[in-house]
Amino acid sequence: MKIMANKEKALITEILMKLGLKKENSEIVAEATLDADLKGFTSHGIGRFPQYINAIKRGNINIEEKIDIERETDSIALINGNGLFGQVVAYNAMKLAIAKAKKTGIGAVGTHDANHFGVTGFYSDLAIKEDTIGIVMANTDPAMAPLGGKIPVIGTNPIAIGIPANETYIALDMATSISARGRLLEAKRKGEEIPGDIALDIDGNPTTDPSKALEGSILPFGGHKGYGLAFMIELITGPLVSAAFGSKVEGTANYEKKCTKGDFFIAIDPSKFVAIEKFKEDTEEFIREVRSSGDTIVPGDLEVKEIVKNEKNGIIIDENLHVQLKEICDDLNINFEDYLTKE
Repeated sequence: MKIMANKEKALITEILMKLGLKKENSEIVAEATLDADLKGFTSHGIGRFPQYINAIKRGNINIEEKIDIERETDSIALINGNGLFGQVVAYNAMKLAIAKAKKTGIGAVGTHDANHFGVTGFYSDLAIKEDTIGIVMANTDPAMAPLGGKIPVIGTNPIAIGIPANETYIALDMATSISARGRLLEAKRKGEEIPGDIALDIDGNPTTDPSKALEGSILPFGGHKGYGLAFMIELITGPLVSAAFGSKVEGTANYEKKCTKGDFFIAIDPSKFVAIEKFKEDTEEFIREVRSSGDTIVPGDLEVKEIVKNEKNGIIIDENLHVQLKEICDDLNINFEDYLTKE
C-alpha cells in the first residue's frame, strides 16, 4: 500500500488536530514529515509518526504550551521549547534566525526542551526560500562511541546547509555517522538487515542486525572526521544552548523519555556581503563548472530526484506501519483506508 503526498499531509494534520494541536502547528508537523518522505528519508517521515503519538500520550510532547524566548539580542536568541513538537519549535527558531539575518546580516538561534524535529534539511530549506543561507545542527541520544572507545557517548548529530541559487536546489543534509539512527529503527520495524559495515554490536563486533546495532554503536563517517564533527556539534547544541550533552541526551530515539537534546539554527543574508543576484549568478557558474567535469552530482540533486519520484508514485506504507497508523486512526474515528492508494 502507499499514500500520496497530499493525502499524507492531510492525514497527519487531521490526526494532530483531533488530538488537540492547533491547525497551524499541525500543518507544520505534517509538512516537515512529508518533506522527509518526499526526499527519501523515510526513517524520519510518517514511519516515525507513531512514536510521536506515543510521546504525546506519555506527556513527553506538549501540544498546549508556547515557546519562550529566554535571551535575545539583534542577532541571537535562545528559545525554550517547553516540550512542544520539535518541528514547531524548529520552524519558529529558523524563521526568527532569518528575520534577524535580514536585519543584521546573520541570525543565530539556539533551542532546548524541544523534541525530535524530523529531517534537518527542512529548516535550512526555509532559509533558502527567503534568499538566505541556512545552517542547522542538532545533537541526539548517544549512538557513536568516541574513537578508541566502546561506549556510545556522542549522537549521530546531523548538520544541514542550504544555499540559495537561481535554478539549482543546493542542500547538504547528513548525519555525522555512516547511517542515521532512524534508518536502523526503520530496518528493525521492517524486519530487515543493515549493511555489515555501518555499526557494531555491544561487544564491538560488526553486525547486520539493527537491534544489536541500536544496543551497540553506529560508526562515524570518515573515521576521525565524522567523529570530530559530531564532537563539535555536541558542544554547540548542548552547553551553548542550555541543552543536555553526551550521555545526558535522551528522547530522540526512545520516546518514552523526555527529550533533552538541543538545536542550533543559523541564517546568513548574502545581500549584506554582495548583491544577491551576483551571489546567485556566481553560485550557478560554479555549479556549471562542477557539472562539466564529468558525471557528477551537486548536493541536493539526489533529493530532487526522490521528490519527483515520490510525488508521482506516493510513499510506501509497509505492513507494520500500516497496523500502527490504523490503530491510531481507529482510536480517533478516522478512516485510515480512505487516505491510502492500493498498489
